[in-house]
Formats: sequence, C-alpha cells, structure tokens
Amino acid sequence: MIQKTFSEFTTSELYAALKLRTDVFLVEQGVDETELDGRDLEPGTVHFWLADGAETVAYLRTLEDEVPEHLDAKRIIGRVVVGPAFRGNGLAQRLVASVIERFGHEALLLHAQSYIAPLYEKFGFEAFGDEYVEAGIRHLSMYRAGA
Repeated sequence: MIQKTFSEFTTSELYAALKLRTDVFLVEQGVDETELDGRDLEPGTVHFWLADGAETVAYLRTLEDEVPEHLDAKRIIGRVVVGPAFRGNGLAQRLVASVIERFGHEALLLHAQSYIAPLYEKFGFEAFGDEYVEAGIRHLSMYRAGA
C-alpha cells in the first residue's frame, strides 16, 4: 500500500494514478464531471494506491475540509477506483482498511456509488439522507464516527 501527498508523487506515479482514474471514471463510466478538480494538490489530501509494477491497479484519495460536510466529518474518502482486470480481489477493501488504520480516529465521510455501499458498511459506515444521482450514477452519502 502506497500513501503519499501530491508533492511526494513521482511523475510516473502521478501518470499511473490519473490514467486509472480517467480510464474508469471518464471512459468506462462516462462521468462528465471535472476529474481534475484541484483537490489532489491540497496539502491535506492523501492518496492511497496499490500498484502492479508501474501500473496503479486500485486508488482512492482522502480530502480534508475545514468545515465538516456532515456532523463532525472533515475527512472525506473519494475517487475510489479499481482497474477492471483487478476487480473482485478485495483491493477496495484493502484501500479502505488502510484509510481507517491511518485516519480511523477521525470521523469519515464518503459518497458511495450505491451498489458498493455494503463494502463500506463492513467498515462501520452508515448511509444518511436519500439516495441521489450524481454524474448519472446512483449514490449514497455515508458516515463513520471516529474511534
């Protein structure tokens, strides 16, 4: 498991992470939202990923907001992605477990694609609010209290 802030990325690591994100979110899922939103650059953002050689095969990032979006959650998990050839091997679970290991003392928030919400429930996340559609995909907001 690799964990880095943006300033710690090598150019090859950055390319591999962005390639996976664009291949899945833009090409496969057809998400038309801005993928490069500037939040990757923030000093409080931590990127987590798994690699197979030079290829990033699973990735997520955590953001840190100054004002909580829900209750006391200032840490947000997002951009969770696993490459098509590597799905079904528990890689997303490994990523989430690493986030909880590092930030589990903090309240955590995420906006999950609805079909994958059961994965997050295994880690103590609870859905709140109504299901909504973002970028044409059904989502649930989920919260996990800090330990």
